[in-house]
Amino acid sequence: MRADQPKKPDWFKKHLPPGGKVERLERMLRKRSLNTVCHGAKCPNRNDCFHKGQATFLIMGNLCTRRCRFCSIAYAPPSPVDPSEAQRLAEAVQEMKLAYAVITSVTRDDLEDGGASCFAAVVQALEAKSPGIGVELLVPDFCGCSDALSRVMDAGPTVLNHNVETVPSLYPEVRPEAGYDRSLGLLERAASYDGIPVKSGLMLGLGESEHEVVTVLSDLRSAGVDIVTIGQYLQPEAACLEVEEYVEPERFEKYAGIAADLGFTGVASGPFVRSSYKAAALFESHLIKVQKT
Repeated sequence: MRADQPKKPDWFKKHLPPGGKVERLERMLRKRSLNTVCHGAKCPNRNDCFHKGQATFLIMGNLCTRRCRFCSIAYAPPSPVDPSEAQRLAEAVQEMKLAYAVITSVTRDDLEDGGASCFAAVVQALEAKSPGIGVELLVPDFCGCSDALSRVMDAGPTVLNHNVETVPSLYPEVRPEAGYDRSLGLLERAASYDGIPVKSGLMLGLGESEHEVVTVLSDLRSAGVDIVTIGQYLQPEAACLEVEEYVEPERFEKYAGIAADLGFTGVASGPFVRSSYKAAALFESHLIKVQKT
């Protein structure tokens, strides 16, 4: 740790909820051999969400083919995809009585379609087990493959989410195997599908400037992104990038106002905001604003 590493401020202190519901959900997930990004990425909201009976599912294993320096998910050659995973996930969602499910994945550059068919299979399985359920997919960039994205969009998710994560100047350090233009291009192609809102998010506190953040927000809106999330980066483990700055809540509020002025129909901006945190409420906010226009 650097000598000048900023100290975590008081607004990051959270009260842990009672453990009973959290433990029951964790047991159920273990029983069905399901992974969550809540655990894999060491999300600070994990206990809050588990206490409420919510989780963001991580499909296609828990080993990633990329080494993004903000993420604690392990990098290693992944195992073959389990064809029973979509069904097990759908059964868990039904047991949890979720009306809205968020599904993400490790990046699987080893698969021909980057895992697009797995996302499509999950949508189909969820709709079969829980008719009418909302399904938000948080997808990787599929190495820029348009056919892979089309397979996902044709499955008919409620929301298509892909995070740009940070500003372009920090990509070589933060996301060395990704590309800002590639991610922006995926979002723009997704936005061309009628009826499926597109969502993206970024982390603050990695050394970006305010001007760069506003530029990214403008880029996202120009690409057709409807919903945006802005949160504070937290170092999940020692091997990951250190925090350069803890952004004050007031600045998050400022960015929320800028995003609203740009025309986003759903905005969540705050220190504890994560891409899938309170996703259903953010989607409902989007629907309300769309219906008013």
